[in-house]
Amino acid sequence: MQKTINGAMLKSMILTAAKLLEINRVNVDSLNVFPVPDGDTGTNMSLTLQSAVKEIINCPSNSVSAVADAVAKGALRGARGNSGVILSQVLRGFCNTVKNAQEIDTRLFAQALKAGAEVAYGAVSKPQEGTMLTVAKMVAEHAVSIRNKHKDFETFLPEIINKGNLAVELTPSLLPVLKKAGVVDAGGKGLMCLYEGMYKAVMGETVSGDVVLPEAKSNETAMEHADIMSLGSIEFAYCTEFFIININKKTTVADIEKLREKLMTIGDCVIVIGDLELVKVHVHTNQPGVALSEALKLGELDKLKIENMLEQNRALKKKYEEEKKDMGMVSVSSGDGLLSIFKDLMVDFVIDGGQSMNPSASDIADAVQRVNADNVFVFPNNKNIILAAEQAKSLVENRTIHVIPTKNVPQGFSAALAFNPDLPVDENKANMIHAMDTITVGQVTYAVRNTKIDGFELKEGDIVGLDNKKILAKGKNKDDVVIDLIERLRDGEELITLYYGQDVKEEEANALKEKIKEKYPECDVVIHYGGQPIYYYYIALE
Repeated sequence: MQKTINGAMLKSMILTAAKLLEINRVNVDSLNVFPVPDGDTGTNMSLTLQSAVKEIINCPSNSVSAVADAVAKGALRGARGNSGVILSQVLRGFCNTVKNAQEIDTRLFAQALKAGAEVAYGAVSKPQEGTMLTVAKMVAEHAVSIRNKHKDFETFLPEIINKGNLAVELTPSLLPVLKKAGVVDAGGKGLMCLYEGMYKAVMGETVSGDVVLPEAKSNETAMEHADIMSLGSIEFAYCTEFFIININKKTTVADIEKLREKLMTIGDCVIVIGDLELVKVHVHTNQPGVALSEALKLGELDKLKIENMLEQNRALKKKYEEEKKDMGMVSVSSGDGLLSIFKDLMVDFVIDGGQSMNPSASDIADAVQRVNADNVFVFPNNKNIILAAEQAKSLVENRTIHVIPTKNVPQGFSAALAFNPDLPVDENKANMIHAMDTITVGQVTYAVRNTKIDGFELKEGDIVGLDNKKILAKGKNKDDVVIDLIERLRDGEELITLYYGQDVKEEEANALKEKIKEKYPECDVVIHYGGQPIYYYYIALE
């Protein structure tokens, strides 16, 4: 009977859980309430947990403290989407509770689950029952109630897993939108993969499959800035390079190796390559004279170059500080056309992401660090990225992040247009938030499954039009759905802007523009290439 868990077992539990979640990722994604191809709850949770895996694989110790710290840190940095952020908070509360223990018993494990649920609830401004928060809470409450009865993990974990599965099945009765869509909560289902993976590890079961953490892509769209954090103190001041020629007859290959070893004791970035005909030497050192003296024992020196890296560093820092501005902007977007528009709007950095590809808190923090400004406005442009953007605040140094809660790209454009570098930060923030609320936005995509929702009976492949809350139109033809959606959204606006995606040809978009102009002759109709995946059109009414 396993009555306690040590650090090595905790590590195994997280690794196994990550594999199980990745195996079930597609199934969890398919539980998206809206039957459109941007369901990414499973993907976000899997990538969040894989980030924790990356940290614990590099963890030099198998103590509970070291493993718990690695899990909490990795999940925090890798948190993606609302579900990933909530998962990271569950793990944060859990790990902070167990990290001072040598071993974890069922009592402490239950207390850690309770703390995880509480921290997760605290991370959400308006917690909603019927979500993974409910599942976390019900699992934790049951764990606390049975921790004295079950003192071994072989019987304790199945009990809380059964309770968690019941909680998942209960979610549609607590959240009407789930009931209408005929699905359980995807985040709750993903959370159960975590607990079930932990149980499999305790029981010695293996889960097949590799966990690979993909690198996020970012696109710089304005002036390139070095991160001031990379311009830190210089340990070795002089970059020293030269060739050794006309090598002494008594010099041996062993002497060349001894030179390499000597240089490694007085500096770093050591390169000593060549043979008894010619040797190339490179070293960063505070003692260039010693490097030259040692080399002279082997032969003559040629093409000698010594550069003062301290002075170079001072120059870079001076240039960086001179170019620093009070305010900058970072946006999330996918599609080369949309990226170009943000560039034209003087957004400093664009993170490649959006529907079905949510950037992590770390991705957002890294992008912010690349902007040479004291205050950085972040446009998530997706309601599922706002929490990760908020979490990025804790990962950034020497910057203040201001999250403008844009839920789609047109709102991001509107917010960026409102930016005025001559106004103070607070006034700009207020103007941006106001600007995003002055436009009405629609999106056109396709259904990925048969379902009944929002009064529509959808078939897989149907074209659907929606706002940020519900489906408003459906049909078999993209143009018809766009025109129907505009009719349902429009309330006297006189400017209609369409951004067409990668699956729409330019001539199709222009033909649609003419149809809209014919239907609404009183309106200005503008078409832009967006190049976004998944969505045929973004529509903005102003």
